[in-house]
Amino acid sequence: MDEFLRTLTDIVGRDHVLVDADDAAPYLVDWRGRYQGAARAVVRPTSTAQVAAVVAACHAAAVAVVPQGGNTGLCGGATPLADGQSVVLSLSRLNRVRALDADNNTLCVEAGCKLAAVQEAARGAGRFFPLSLASEGSCEIGGNLSTNAGGVQVLRYGNMRDLVLGLEVVLPDGRVWDGLRELRKDNTGYDLKHLFVGAEGTLGVITAATLKLFPSPQARATAWVAVPDPAAAVALLASMRAACGDRITAFELVARAALEIVLKHIDGARDPLSSPALWSVLVELSDTLPDAALEEMLMHELASASERGLVIDAAVAGSLAQSATLWALRENISEAQRIEGVSIKHDISVPVSRIPHFLVAAGERLRAIWPDVRVVAFGHIGDGNLHYNLSKADAEDNDAFIARTDEANRVVHDLVSELGGSISAEHGLGQLKRDEIRRYKSDLELELMRRIKAALDPAGLMNPGKLL
Repeated sequence: MDEFLRTLTDIVGRDHVLVDADDAAPYLVDWRGRYQGAARAVVRPTSTAQVAAVVAACHAAAVAVVPQGGNTGLCGGATPLADGQSVVLSLSRLNRVRALDADNNTLCVEAGCKLAAVQEAARGAGRFFPLSLASEGSCEIGGNLSTNAGGVQVLRYGNMRDLVLGLEVVLPDGRVWDGLRELRKDNTGYDLKHLFVGAEGTLGVITAATLKLFPSPQARATAWVAVPDPAAAVALLASMRAACGDRITAFELVARAALEIVLKHIDGARDPLSSPALWSVLVELSDTLPDAALEEMLMHELASASERGLVIDAAVAGSLAQSATLWALRENISEAQRIEGVSIKHDISVPVSRIPHFLVAAGERLRAIWPDVRVVAFGHIGDGNLHYNLSKADAEDNDAFIARTDEANRVVHDLVSELGGSISAEHGLGQLKRDEIRRYKSDLELELMRRIKAALDPAGLMNPGKLL
């Protein structure tokens, strides 16, 4: 063991410096299996002080640091490069709830807390933490913050950037910035926490966060709704927002191709409607009042929309179990796609009003090149975020198609840019879109980002090869 590794061992203990290939292997590949990296070691600290000491040691030795949480990312942002020169810094052992202030509606947790554990801690105090992702049982708060995670309830509560009040961050030289404020109003200069939210670990290591809590919803109503097309879905959303206001918690669009993959690969999945529909939305209302008549409100609005040709059919959940069954169809799409095989994935956003145009134009442009392309589209139509994934049904044809990923990306991303959108809505850039983003951000914007990176991490040791 060389001197550098001995230093790390002195900080966290021999059992938590992983150098054996089998021990380190799970930390060196991304969830999708797209990126395979290498590292000098995987280090697993258990406190902010240990994180700071490890980062300081890496800084002194000019060794790069790759922060990693639950390793559920989709863009390779938490996977080390293949050169084997970095240290993977796993935050999973920093998993304590530090403080909960129910009267202030705040919760302070460490970066390694799983999202599901944060939700449970809030429930235990009669409060609600609204971030909800399919990976919530394994993703961690540090990763959620570093990618500015979104999920299904952004429509009502906002994304991770909207849900954080303060951060604790280990800077690239090992110093610790304590910004764990619990204030909703603090007008004393630059809001530094937002530099680190969405930065994918390239500016520092988030070790703890103060999060916003909300009153717990006491009533819910959920429905799977067949609509004629995405334009009708957008019109239905506008109509329901006018009638139901902030009670609309989620509004998810699902193309038939996405649902069929779930029905094919996920045990127990059943089509909620008797007749197949090309497009569906999953809509949920919630209220803090236990006696809110949400099911009646939902059924009334769907009936009214049906009269106007916006709804073809609907299945309204009659129990929490039925609601969970409907949500499972939406939440299992990514897992079903992984079983189905490799696809060209896009995580894009456009203004909500332009989603129908995007879907029509993107399909036309892609089929002009690949007439048999399979489009699996789904996502958070309420906030303009679509997961737009492309593949071919035949495995051999799909391999040839995947080899033309850059060409397919150009078709999709150019259209997104034309419509004033973003090529990454909630997954980040990581390695996947690190080079692609240069085509769509202005030179000035990229310059400003590089200046911030140089100011905080002049040696370029924090998560190299990601984002910039």
